[in-house]
Amino acid sequence: MTFAPVIVSLPIADRATSYRFYSDGLGLDAVGEVADDGIPEPLQFVVNDGLRLMLVPTGGFGWVIGRHEVAPKGQSECVLNLGVATPADADAVVDRARAAGADVVTEPTAQPWGYAGVFADPDGHLWMVSADSGS
Repeated sequence: MTFAPVIVSLPIADRATSYRFYSDGLGLDAVGEVADDGIPEPLQFVVNDGLRLMLVPTGGFGWVIGRHEVAPKGQSECVLNLGVATPADADAVVDRARAAGADVVTEPTAQPWGYAGVFADPDGHLWMVSADSGS
């Protein structure tokens, strides 16, 4: 199975500050529909054809990482995201990961922005498998 693009998710303190930093400071292109605050939601940037960066407010990061704690400023935290075509594909990947020994942190379920589940690999690295809810 091939996954593309890979999405690296990072917690942020302030959407506007982060948006300006990555768009104006680094010149990355934001993707997605613009929300009421004038910033795309979810806040994603194209890094290259195979990689996107998603910036998630720290308060909202908790649903993704389950019982893990959000790293304080100065420590690294990320969730690696595998985008799949359909919710059924997301279920299948999480089931395969579970069978291979992953700890399922968040069972696949519908979210306001799509469908996703999260698992930790044997080293504790977090992976989200997501699909558009309309798929």
